Amino acid sequence: MKSPHFIYPLISITILCVSCGFFVKNKSETSFPVRNQTSNSATVTKPTYMPVSLGRVLEIKKYATENDFSTSYCFLIDMNIHGGRKRFFVYDLEKNAVIMSGLVAHGSCKEDFLNEAKFSNTPDCGCTSIGKYKVGMAYRGQYGKSYKLHGLESTNSNAYKRGVVLHGFSCVPDEEIYPKVVCNSLGCAMVSLAFFNRLASIIDKSKKPIVLWIYK
Repeated sequence: MKSPHFIYPLISITILCVSCGFFVKNKSETSFPVRNQTSNSATVTKPTYMPVSLGRVLEIKKYATENDFSTSYCFLIDMNIHGGRKRFFVYDLEKNAVIMSGLVAHGSCKEDFLNEAKFSNTPDCGCTSIGKYKVGMAYRGQYGKSYKLHGLESTNSNAYKRGVVLHGFSCVPDEEIYPKVVCNSLGCAMVSLAFFNRLASIIDKSKKPIVLWIYK
């Protein structure tokens, strides 16, 4: 018996679809576990940006151990990330995971507004300074509870005398606002009030000073 004429087009289409990969699962949709803030792991269906490199983690662990800082937590600020996205990361050095993230302002360098951070260690410059910092004592100042920051490198050695601190402020939102940029600071690591309170709970319970690292 002759095959119906419509079968041939169907066979051709099926061969074409298979050859083009329409019946093959896309590799980018492969599920894998990712650490999040509410549970140990979750399943996602697309690649997730990992904000902290292994090399940076190894460096901060070595630095913390050799200089008697906390080996439980560190704070990492990646200035390569857009100012409307979360780029302040709380890293658990024991679990090897980012456990918290938030928005953070960069310095205006005393200009009207900077979309992208510029860096300087010059006194009274109003800019962000890159480098490692020691999170120091808490005090109450213009923005309420704040933490003094001590620059540990030549690129941020003037931080303390410049009054560069870690503090919260109402102009920084809790959620990302990309493609917009959050308000500028005068060089301080300025975060939302809610995120600051979460950071404070970690700082105040830490038996050793915590390293904050701003990098580009």
